[in-house]
Amino acid sequence: MSLCSCGRGFPVPIVWLTLSAAPASGASSAGGADADAQARMFAAGDAYDRFMGRWSRRLAPAFAEFAGVADGDRVLDVGTGTGALAAAVAAMTSRSEVVGIDPSPGFIAAATRNAGPRLKLERGDAQALPFPDRSFDRSMALLVMNFVPEPEQALREMRRVTRPGGGVSACVWDYDAGMQMLRIFWDEVVALDPAAEPRDERHMKLSRQGQLGALWRKAGLVDVQERPIEIEQAFTSFDDYWSPFVAGAGPAGAYAVSLPEDRRRQLAERVKARLLGDRNDRAFRLQARAWCVRGVVP
Repeated sequence: MSLCSCGRGFPVPIVWLTLSAAPASGASSAGGADADAQARMFAAGDAYDRFMGRWSRRLAPAFAEFAGVADGDRVLDVGTGTGALAAAVAAMTSRSEVVGIDPSPGFIAAATRNAGPRLKLERGDAQALPFPDRSFDRSMALLVMNFVPEPEQALREMRRVTRPGGGVSACVWDYDAGMQMLRIFWDEVVALDPAAEPRDERHMKLSRQGQLGALWRKAGLVDVQERPIEIEQAFTSFDDYWSPFVAGAGPAGAYAVSLPEDRRRQLAERVKARLLGDRNDRAFRLQARAWCVRGVVP
């Protein structure tokens, strides 16, 4: 998230807050190493940026356009992570204030290194936003709601701090079938170890068509619209794809680093064969789809 306070004709400061992340639905700790891996999966900002942040930056401009951000809006970025959405909003506007929030010190450190002079970072909770009622024109959450322990409460808070007539929006990767990068990984995980199936991110909450829209309507938002946004993921090599997994980023990375070395090597070989077949290492492209929703505060 990012918060920025800008006036006419001069740069706007951006503030970021952190929200707490929960493991994928069904995930469990098989032992101390597994628990440590899950604890680290959102702590390393640099590793997460290589794993997902670079794709968030490609998704963020299209999401901001879908959300209806207009120059001059005061925008709340909930769960800013490494700063993709805040940067996109700042780039597409000249007068908007952008406010951000996230709970991870690692994310804040990474975002700070990538931030311009308008950016400030703070830690905070998406489920208890420290802002007055009706203080934003837009409240947005990029790839966050599925990791919030109580997304209904987070949405109530986003609605509370957004003015009547303002917009509340979010997007989540389609972990079931639309995120090839993760679908291939988890397919091979389950093929090797069927007992790991409950950890497959296809069980991630709010990641299927219609789920975000239903949540938005339940929260009393009106003019609710939902649609997919797709991006292309270009990898320079298999290592470009695989190295963020073994850095422990995200639920998939937490699983990868929890494996013994021989099992992790076996998994890597299966994934590589799935991606490259019997060809030599090379560049390749995958597709990624996110489900996005927007609604208006009555």
